[in-house]
Amino acid sequence: MELQLDAAGQQDRDRAVADLTRAERASVTLGDRLRACCARDVRLVLRDGTRVTGTVQEAGPAWLLLDDHGREHLVPFAAVATAGGLPEIAAPPETGVLRRLGLGHALRAVARDRAVVHVLTVAGRTAGRVDGVGADHVDVALVHPDSGRPTGDRQAVALASLLLVTSL
Repeated sequence: MELQLDAAGQQDRDRAVADLTRAERASVTLGDRLRACCARDVRLVLRDGTRVTGTVQEAGPAWLLLDDHGREHLVPFAAVATAGGLPEIAAPPETGVLRRLGLGHALRAVARDRAVVHVLTVAGRTAGRVDGVGADHVDVALVHPDSGRPTGDRQAVALASLLLVTSL
């Protein structure tokens, strides 16, 4: 009888642990799992079907910076449709100052570099230099994709449409 009670108690504890595990897993975001991938290789498919692979260099609260054999890809979490190569663990939610290092912060670093980049949006691809970053958009000074010479045109790109920024 005592063994039966012990077994029933163990089953109750196992169910409680399983319930708590499911509840905790339900609170984990894809961003939390992506941020846990520093120095790992990941495979991403973006909302438009573009495939991006690379080693995670940095991750912010809303973006990921991948190294793809010397090329860098800045990927907003909102652009990711599927992700492979993720660990089972998740990074804890961002707090304090780190929470404020959003996509705009990462794009301002690209603007400071003055490098020519490809900007992929849901509407297509543009080559240019990030000129400025607003609250909900980024200004891109367009360049000829082959020569890298300025065209004299600028485009404002809505952050909501941004899928990928890739260094050349």
